[in-house]
Amino acid sequence: MSAGVNPAVFDGHNDVLLKLHQAGGLSVSESFVTGRDGAIDVPSAKTGGFGGGFFAVYVPSPMDLDFKFEEMTKDSYDLPLQDPIDWEDAFPVVMAQAAILFDLEKRGALTVCRRAAEIRETILAGKIAAIFHIEGAEAIDPDFHTLDVLYQSGLRSIGPVWSRTTIFGHGVPFRYPSTGDIGPGLTDHGLRLVKRCDEMNIMLDLSHLNEAGFWDVARYSTKPLVVTHSNVHAICPHSRNLTDAQLAAIRESDGMVGLNFAVAFLRDDGKMLPDVPLDQMLRHLDHMIEHLGEDRVGFGSDYDGAIVPEALTSCAGLHELRHAMARHGYDHALMTKLCHGNWLRVLEKTWGS
Repeated sequence: MSAGVNPAVFDGHNDVLLKLHQAGGLSVSESFVTGRDGAIDVPSAKTGGFGGGFFAVYVPSPMDLDFKFEEMTKDSYDLPLQDPIDWEDAFPVVMAQAAILFDLEKRGALTVCRRAAEIRETILAGKIAAIFHIEGAEAIDPDFHTLDVLYQSGLRSIGPVWSRTTIFGHGVPFRYPSTGDIGPGLTDHGLRLVKRCDEMNIMLDLSHLNEAGFWDVARYSTKPLVVTHSNVHAICPHSRNLTDAQLAAIRESDGMVGLNFAVAFLRDDGKMLPDVPLDQMLRHLDHMIEHLGEDRVGFGSDYDGAIVPEALTSCAGLHELRHAMARHGYDHALMTKLCHGNWLRVLEKTWGS
């Protein structure tokens, strides 16, 4: 899985399925194999040593992205939470994006993995290892029938919310400067979802939960606390980022955080502007390693779903990040942990053998 200073990168979050869905769905799946206008595809993965990651299924809210990103270039901003999405509207979108994921598997572009050992084997074979993940649980009904069926299909990770309310809990708006201490936490359905996911060994992703929801999961879950794509609030005081108290709780649970490449969560000023040096990412990594330990930190790029630093606009450029880490003094053993070893460790602990 690694050679020289180039260990394979297993990544905590991408939105490539949404992009393919919006571009035409199954009719454009082949572009993932041959090359597409986006951050992740097979040729770019081979160039950059991208070994795979969490492939998010996400139901988009109707919003003006140009307006959103323009607002996030200001000195401060407070974008309102998007309106809730009903199950009837969410379910067909989730099915369509899941169908794209399994179509990519049929084309030999990736392997949908259900165990950590499968991830290891897939990366060693030089293929992309994919985790079927849902970001925002609008398609999960309160009786969990869809959860049971999706689990049988390969679902192994769920974010109870995106940045909007679901029947399970409350997310955080895109707000800077701010903490995530915004509103109530998990609902009764949300507490039931935590229990059911623990019983089924489904990983819960806390990335978009507000602080109250985070602490609810910390109180009721028996599993490691995992945040697939968030950064350090002490460096960038954005509502999406993690306080040192949250990092301490993640460490106590033997959990994991994936560094988000989205520039608004990296920059000290919280702006969605791409002129971010790789040294700024290393500042976040150093802080995470200091507070979490070197076994609980990895990457969660948000590729195909965010504006990222200019040097890393495609996974083909991941070698630039590895070189920066090596120059910064990270040795090969630490780099291997950060690139994929820590994700495999926490998945083994969450999913079981």
